[in-house]
Amino acid sequence: MNIILLSGGSGMRLWPLSTSARSKQFLKLLQDENGRPESMVQRVYRQLSNSGLETKHILMATAAAQREAIYGQLGKQVEIVSEPERRNTFPAILLSAAYLYFEKKCSPDEVVVVMPVDTYTEPAYFDVLRQMAQAAGSARADLILMGIKPSEVSEKYGYMLPKSGESDGLIAIDRFVEKPAAALAKKMIAGGAMWNGGVFAFRLGFAMKIAEESLHPQSFADIRERYSELPNESFDHAVAEKTKSIAMVPFDGLWKDLGTWNTLTEELAANRIGKAVLSEDTRNTHVINELNIPVVTLGTKDLIVAAGYDGILVADKAKSASLKKYVPQARRPMYEERRWGEYCVIDSTELSDTASLTKHLFLKTGASISYQRHAKRDEIWIVIDGEGELVLDGHRSRVSRQDVVRIEKGRLHAIRAITDLQMIEVQIGSELTESDIERFDWRW
Repeated sequence: MNIILLSGGSGMRLWPLSTSARSKQFLKLLQDENGRPESMVQRVYRQLSNSGLETKHILMATAAAQREAIYGQLGKQVEIVSEPERRNTFPAILLSAAYLYFEKKCSPDEVVVVMPVDTYTEPAYFDVLRQMAQAAGSARADLILMGIKPSEVSEKYGYMLPKSGESDGLIAIDRFVEKPAAALAKKMIAGGAMWNGGVFAFRLGFAMKIAEESLHPQSFADIRERYSELPNESFDHAVAEKTKSIAMVPFDGLWKDLGTWNTLTEELAANRIGKAVLSEDTRNTHVINELNIPVVTLGTKDLIVAAGYDGILVADKAKSASLKKYVPQARRPMYEERRWGEYCVIDSTELSDTASLTKHLFLKTGASISYQRHAKRDEIWIVIDGEGELVLDGHRSRVSRQDVVRIEKGRLHAIRAITDLQMIEVQIGSELTESDIERFDWRW
């Protein structure tokens, strides 16, 4: 089978730690089996690798802004299909299917399983994926979904009303309704409806037929260039609701969407995470601190306190689901993970005729920042720890603690970490954005 892992989201529901540049699935707040910090994407990828599923290709379908975080957490061996622009799951799945068909030369009869990368689940979940793949491969239905027994009346999920009867764990679906109103959802649950778990299995030809009807693509490059022409809809609404030959495999196990602080804190191993967290006489309060300043809670109850580079949240857990509408908009992310390491913004100042931006950079041993130049800013690099190899207009040199490098606009530069490397970067110029980068090839 081929597996497409959907990694999307705008990152607003777990603000201030998650942002447009670091969605919830990249927060290292969970723990692996050895007690080490782990993100949702790392957890699912690890579970998938340990599941024994015979996969031909595993693709991460994501927005371009998330590529660096994925490489940083999973390594450069991960195969990524990035959207030309951030859109919904219907165009993202068709783009990934086109990649398998045109670029990987997969047969139309090969099975594709699509699943979200941020599901919190258990090993038995992956056994159900195998059953779904087998059902799709034997053409028992055009589209196979995973059915989850509802635990409450919710308007967040699609509902699948089954037909009577079951054959080898496969249940035909009589009706599919995407995110119904509460009254209809309650009625469907009474009739035995299951939640749609956001997992789809089908043969590649099924998706390519839909792509043909939508765009008539001639190549993978063609569908990328015309990506904006695809309907900006969910796969559930655009396909699942309209497919006649549809069935589901039920899963009755651990399955959670850790999409709000309230649900996420239920799965955290500790109530205090991060540096300089002090608490006394607190009940059901979780404090997460990414900053280097202390956070103190006294006599609190049922709170989430999250302090990050993009802001500070203090909220009653029961109210955390409504956070999204209060998140500040149009701010640049103050923290980002990259394939070479990470950076955080520690100061931003608007001057009378220019601006300055100061970052703390961490480069992992062996990692490198691309060979690049800027048109609208000068930079100053101050090495505060570690050793690196600097390239400035083609000339190599070694740098280490206390070295200062001045890079005027237009000069080509790159750096590679010989050991773990920490630097302060000061940008001064008329436009201080990540878009002011022109990259060039350089072989270390």
